[in-house]
Amino acid sequence: MSAPWQAAAPWRIGVDVGGTFTDLVMVDDAGAMRVFKAPSVPEDPGQGVLAALDLAAQALGRDVGGVLAACGFFIHGSTVATNTVLEAKGARVGLVTTAGFRDTLEIRRGLRADVWDHRTPYPPVLVPRYLRLPVRGRMDATGTEIAPLSDTDIEAAGATFRAEGVQAVAVCLLHAYANPTHERRVCAVLAERLGDVPISLSSEVAPVIGEYARSATTVMNAYLAPRVGRYLRALDARLRALGLPRAIFLLQSNGGAASIDQLAPRPAALVLSGPAAGVGALDYFRRTIGSDRLIAMEIGGTSCDVTVMTDARVPVTEELDIAGYPVAIPAVDIHTVGAGGGTIAGVDAAGLLFVGPRGAGARPGPAAYGQGGSEPTITDAHLVLGRLKPGPYAGGSVTLDGARAEAAIAAKVARPLGLSVTEAAAGMIRLLEQHLLHAVEKISIQRGHDPRRYVLVACGGAGPMHGAAVARKLGIARVHVPRHSGAFCAFGMLNADMRQDFARVHFAQLADDALPALEESFRALEAEADALLGAEGFAPGDRALGRELDLRYRAQQWDVRVPVPHGADAAAIRAAFEAAYDRLYGHIQPGGLIEVTAARIVARGILPPLCPARPDPAAAPALPAETRPVYADDARGFVPTPVYVGAGLRPGHAIAGPALIAEATTTIVIGAEDRAEVDAAGDYLIHVGGAP
Repeated sequence: MSAPWQAAAPWRIGVDVGGTFTDLVMVDDAGAMRVFKAPSVPEDPGQGVLAALDLAAQALGRDVGGVLAACGFFIHGSTVATNTVLEAKGARVGLVTTAGFRDTLEIRRGLRADVWDHRTPYPPVLVPRYLRLPVRGRMDATGTEIAPLSDTDIEAAGATFRAEGVQAVAVCLLHAYANPTHERRVCAVLAERLGDVPISLSSEVAPVIGEYARSATTVMNAYLAPRVGRYLRALDARLRALGLPRAIFLLQSNGGAASIDQLAPRPAALVLSGPAAGVGALDYFRRTIGSDRLIAMEIGGTSCDVTVMTDARVPVTEELDIAGYPVAIPAVDIHTVGAGGGTIAGVDAAGLLFVGPRGAGARPGPAAYGQGGSEPTITDAHLVLGRLKPGPYAGGSVTLDGARAEAAIAAKVARPLGLSVTEAAAGMIRLLEQHLLHAVEKISIQRGHDPRRYVLVACGGAGPMHGAAVARKLGIARVHVPRHSGAFCAFGMLNADMRQDFARVHFAQLADDALPALEESFRALEAEADALLGAEGFAPGDRALGRELDLRYRAQQWDVRVPVPHGADAAAIRAAFEAAYDRLYGHIQPGGLIEVTAARIVARGILPPLCPARPDPAAAPALPAETRPVYADDARGFVPTPVYVGAGLRPGHAIAGPALIAEATTTIVIGAEDRAEVDAAGDYLIHVGGAP
């Protein structure tokens, strides 16, 4: 048994519950970092968290209570909210809406993702019509009451909800973003009738213009509240009982952290909880890489998440699409595709190869896991091609069986296509990498960014296996691979600041004489944000408030969000808007009227930056641990390829391809034309050969 890890307390712990593995990253007070991976338990994600903590406790020679007692900061990211939607396991929701707007959820906007597809049905409405109950009363767009609220209607709605066993209630009244008085009254009356049933108000969850988006977001919050809130509270209580000295923090969709008390009533803010942690990781790596232009391609067991950082900023979108449901909350602009190590391949009815989007998940997992899976996956293909080696991985939590992988690919891909198992596996990899190429193009080129000006950060457990190949197709010359790539998001959580977003609808034409009223809106939001940060324990010097505006040309429907410095005049704001508009759409309207639709404040509580210890430089040349046959391409087939063990590589080491580097949480594939080096931080930089 190895000696216990001599970690210096207090330490930080970040836990990311993914579809296949639960990752735990621990950074001690001296900057030493360890990563622990345990299989996720979809039916009880908290079990995966405790299993990862148990691995950390074993490494420290302590019990779990001892690990938690010395933890100064515990942050958690989870797919529980997203999976609740995907699995349709949310609450039975009742909706209170303004009379005449009962069918907003069903009417939607009349838009389709594919304008030529009129047959694919919309996802089912989350609230059936008999639980969408109207109440009389009306506010106008300025927040002025034009019809009084009917308490009789509210009480009738409450009686129906109780009789029907409603588990959560959403309240979305017309123009509540301008005046929430009526919604608050509805909440007070229903709370008396329904007791502990959670009630979500649109004026608190999504105070935005757009009746459908606001209604859908509030309903989604209510749909998630019982299950997600119960999970978070139970996990927090469990960890506190084991010795954690303070409540856990959670990673939001906007890439920032917040306390459990802030987020338990607003679970819709957690739908991108895990992937959004990449913002914190990119903010750390941009300093070690020396570039503020990064594209993160994070590939796990079930999906690939692509994020772009331009000039040290990751864009935020105001509306997500989760399984066809719009969620109008600030969220990191991430493009996700079903492409990961567990992505399933096969042959369709037309005799064509497909890869994804369906995945094998944690159970049964790839065929090579030997847990009952019979479908061939990308992990099985890598094993057949020699990129992975049969045997235990992730600390022994899974064991790869080459014979099972070959059998699955032979049965489901090779024989139906009339190919050898090797040819079938190589085809699976090529098709997956084409999906990855399109995913990066969608969030870079289609957003007006030239990927050739960026560094590709290949991360996640599977990202480094495809990073160089995808970069070559994109013309990207450098690929950065974090040493602890397989725990990219859990690491990023530990480098995330606290963040809350505040918004106020503000209609005005952009002009200098409109700026005083806009300044009033900003100051009101800043006072609210400052009070919240103070209540969370941040000193004035540790608070940062950033101003942003939603702008659009007159008569347009979609807004562009633009950062606005203090004291900016109308001309400066116009210039910033038109620069962003031109990048997105390739043109502007010279002299066109610009409208302001909303004022926003991004409030940050600044946490001490993460500073992991740096390894000592290399004292001797790097030597491979073994050489084994690895498939190169159709022309060369299998070629002898040196395999290096990452634990033996130090800053200053350089490796010419073809080669593999076996790290604790990933395997790095270096092409024949590529060269890899270990940088001063101990991470890997691949110089891609053959890129245009």
